Amino acid sequence: MFDLSGRVALVTGASAGIGLASARALAQQGAKVYLNGRNMGRLESAVAEFRGQGLQAAALPFDVGDVEAACQSVDKILAEEGRLDICFANAGIQHRATLEEFPFPDFERVLHVNLSAQWAIGKHIAGIMKRQGHGRLIYTGSITALLGKQGISAYSLSKGALHTMVRQWAAELGNCGVTVNAVAPGYVRTELTRALHEDDGFETWLKQRCPLQRWGAPEDIAPAVVFLASDESRFVTGHVMVVDGGLSAVM
Repeated sequence: MFDLSGRVALVTGASAGIGLASARALAQQGAKVYLNGRNMGRLESAVAEFRGQGLQAAALPFDVGDVEAACQSVDKILAEEGRLDICFANAGIQHRATLEEFPFPDFERVLHVNLSAQWAIGKHIAGIMKRQGHGRLIYTGSITALLGKQGISAYSLSKGALHTMVRQWAAELGNCGVTVNAVAPGYVRTELTRALHEDDGFETWLKQRCPLQRWGAPEDIAPAVVFLASDESRFVTGHVMVVDGGLSAVM
């Protein structure tokens, strides 16, 4: 089960955290994985590690906020491999501020990277997958799209709209052999959540609130991505898979 041999995958935001762990998991299941990020040094280090383990990997640096450059990079994969079977669109940004102090330019910046660019790049990839008659589009959503939290009004809004996009695209692409899903992580220790895991008060709150009483690790999210990328998920589309240690299940 979950064999991805012969499949070609792109993982954005793959230089660290959830993206890196998921790229590794996809490669371990046999896929050739293109790791995307903005830091070429990190990407090359990760690719060298993967190849040292006998895994297939390549670096593909671009900024997802630059839609034209991103689509050109996707076309490079197509030129080299002749196909693109899996895309885990994981890259995203955060800006923390109270609603009253949230600058409108930062609101627009978060929505552009987390939503508008995802739509545009995903549309380009969906066309490729539609022509193939097969594909797996997977997005990183968030439990903050389900449960409100102070100080992240742009991020939670962008992820809520992304969840809706997943359902809409599932309706549009289902008859083409393309599934569209999202993984909604809970609180995972990554660079994006650094401000929270350095906050003792938040650490105490999380352990009291989360049934599993701990932070998630990127490796807790990666298996969900592998499932959604595999043939075993062929009857799953338009779904947001919450992986949060039970946080959203309790009051």
